[in-house]
Amino acid sequence: MQEFISAFFGDYSVINGYVPLFIFLLVALGFAGGTLIAALIIRPHKPYPEKLAPYECGMPPLMEAHERFSIRFYLLGILFLLFDVEAMFLFPWAVKYDALGLFGFIEMMLFIAILLVGYFYAWRKGALEWA
Repeated sequence: MQEFISAFFGDYSVINGYVPLFIFLLVALGFAGGTLIAALIIRPHKPYPEKLAPYECGMPPLMEAHERFSIRFYLLGILFLLFDVEAMFLFPWAVKYDALGLFGFIEMMLFIAILLVGYFYAWRKGALEWA
């Protein structure tokens, strides 16, 4: 058996680096599987019509689950994420404001001007209107 392993793998030093990784992977998969199986066994399973209703909020749904939303809903969401992520760049700038000096101030004002151009463009095109 030793000859087969050494012929197949050659040197054990290559495999020895991956042994902790394989052990960690087995422990992680075992923990995830064990947790799911324990939850399946322990949890109560008592379905009733109100519990099986969509959203469980007590209100009947206003529309079918497969109805389409207006594209404005998605456009507004994407614009919100875009401006939110871009506004996040203001925090590191504010933290390092003293170290950046005048050059950093001018660069940030340019960045804010580009944001405002985009904002006014979206506003002008009506992308920020809900209906």
